[in-house]
Amino acid sequence: MSTVYINGRFATQPFSGVQRYAHEIVAQLDAVAPQVDPTVRYVLLTPQGTASLGLQAISQVACGKLHGHAWDQVSFAAAARHGVALSLSSTGPVVHRRQIVVIHDAAVQRHPGHFSRAYRTAHAVLDLLLARTANLATVSEFSRRELSELLQVPARSILVAPNGWQHMQVQPDADVTTRLGLDGKPYFLALGNLTPNKNLSVTLRALARLEEGASRLVAVGRIDRSVFGTAAMPEPGPDLLLPGRLSDAEVAGLMRSAKALIFPSIYEGFGIPPIEAFVNGCPVLASTAEAVVEVCQDAAEYFDPHDDARLAQLMQMVLADDGRWRAAKLARAQERLTHYSWRRSAEILAEACARLARGEPAAG
Repeated sequence: MSTVYINGRFATQPFSGVQRYAHEIVAQLDAVAPQVDPTVRYVLLTPQGTASLGLQAISQVACGKLHGHAWDQVSFAAAARHGVALSLSSTGPVVHRRQIVVIHDAAVQRHPGHFSRAYRTAHAVLDLLLARTANLATVSEFSRRELSELLQVPARSILVAPNGWQHMQVQPDADVTTRLGLDGKPYFLALGNLTPNKNLSVTLRALARLEEGASRLVAVGRIDRSVFGTAAMPEPGPDLLLPGRLSDAEVAGLMRSAKALIFPSIYEGFGIPPIEAFVNGCPVLASTAEAVVEVCQDAAEYFDPHDDARLAQLMQMVLADDGRWRAAKLARAQERLTHYSWRRSAEILAEACARLARGEPAAG
């Protein structure tokens, strides 16, 4: 049998959209990989001390004594050298030739100022090297065009395996609004790590344009200065709640009662929160970032990510809505959800790994 070795360093990293992707894809590979090609087995290689992911068909094996990028380049590369390697979180060993690396976006190249110097230097070099040695995959047609242009790789050679939304099919936490003091009060929801790219500042400026007390904003997420440098933490106040990271059930509970999700990102490779909102009956006000428009199409209302006046107008429109606008947008949202599935994306990657194992091009 051929072996696909999955890079499991994502399981040691702080949780964000990239790590969400890796966890969900691995969980689905555990179910679908034997059906795609029973002659290919999968092994999840992880740094020492990584907690078990509870997989059934995929073996989880700890290897090496290194950590971080050194583990990728030395420990994982050595352990996976006789098989196909699959790296799901934007980095992988540059010396491995039979490899698929999922690079989620070109944010480091497009917006280097949003990242710390160490992070952008490491990924600028790694992305260029991986573009020469690995088979690339990404999460949207927009990101495929970006990576093709910036890394000088033919677009047809880059696989697209999008994000999914099925992880948000959870029982909502019905008490979260009570715990946060939101019962009976209108509020908008922002979801994502508090980084420059997520552009919370435009939402705060738009909120300030509304009549005082008209609505609250609940901004859920963490800040990681080691990656995002000098990103500023906004100050909580009467109209701004910063509860930090919350569970999927808590987020689902907030979405069910929110007036809308505000997604003001300057740049995204995909943007998971809007489709998470769609699942939970929450309409979306989104920036015109190209990947976000690709994902949401006519299911969202849009604003330029720097135009707080336009966003304030949309927020006022939502607050005055009699229910018809909300119902129309959510009907369109259901159609958008049919285009995205963790299972199908896992099948796309499994099929590509099987082709590599047979000596064929990954993007065949």
